[in-house]
Amino acid sequence: MKKVAIVGAGTMGSGIAQVFALSGFDTILYDLTNEALEKARSMIDKNLSKAVELGKLDEASKHAAQARLSYTTQFEALKADFILEAIVEKLDVKIGLFLRLAEQNEATTVFATNTSSIPITQIAAGIPHPERVVGVHFFNPAHIMKLVEIISGAQTAEEVARDCYDMMQQLGKTPVMAKDAPGFIVNRVARHYYVEALKTLEEDVAGLEQIDTLMENIGFKMGPFRLMDLIGVDTNFSVTSSMYHLFHQDSKFRPSRIQQQKVDAGHHGRKSGRGFYRYE
Repeated sequence: MKKVAIVGAGTMGSGIAQVFALSGFDTILYDLTNEALEKARSMIDKNLSKAVELGKLDEASKHAAQARLSYTTQFEALKADFILEAIVEKLDVKIGLFLRLAEQNEATTVFATNTSSIPITQIAAGIPHPERVVGVHFFNPAHIMKLVEIISGAQTAEEVARDCYDMMQQLGKTPVMAKDAPGFIVNRVARHYYVEALKTLEEDVAGLEQIDTLMENIGFKMGPFRLMDLIGVDTNFSVTSSMYHLFHQDSKFRPSRIQQQKVDAGHHGRKSGRGFYRYE
């Protein structure tokens, strides 16, 4: 797999595209608007320049990575060996995307999803050649975080999952094989870091700054509210809601009213300038 396409130029999609381009892959980054693509280009250029400043990258490698990246709003351009979607966390939207991609790509093209919680089997069920659909779940920020979950659905071919595992190693990541279940490994285990913090806030046990400070002082790199702002409050809420329904309304995954209000108000975290905290 030499040519890669990433669908969705948000925080995750742009970070994933950057990683592939740095590792020598010709990479297409697609989004619906030029505005989204320009924002992604600016973010990627900033990340690469920062890496140069820190001595982690030289100028030649920076320019080579930029040259391997192309940006497009033309859906017809999405023809590649490996296509990964990093779009909205909605099952019907993901299925619709892969159905369109199947019409213009070879049967051997791997369709990867960066979903945080939706079972791969559900996504692949109506897709031609479902054996090529696989979960490749990066963590935010994708250009820094090493872990990547490789998730096989009921029909995913073993060689497809293995090829993706090997590809992630080529990117310098630490891949782990996971079975298909809501939330997979990390989001299922870590969900309660957010859910319980929000319950503590709802019950007025402590303020969000106090909760963050306490968690950071016992060893967590970021408190739950600062982490939700980094990930995206809307994204985090969407994953929690998805898992709540996939686990048949198990109360331990109940979404928070406070988080719902933040999403409704457009306070999506760092990317919107305001979440649980304000950002200039």
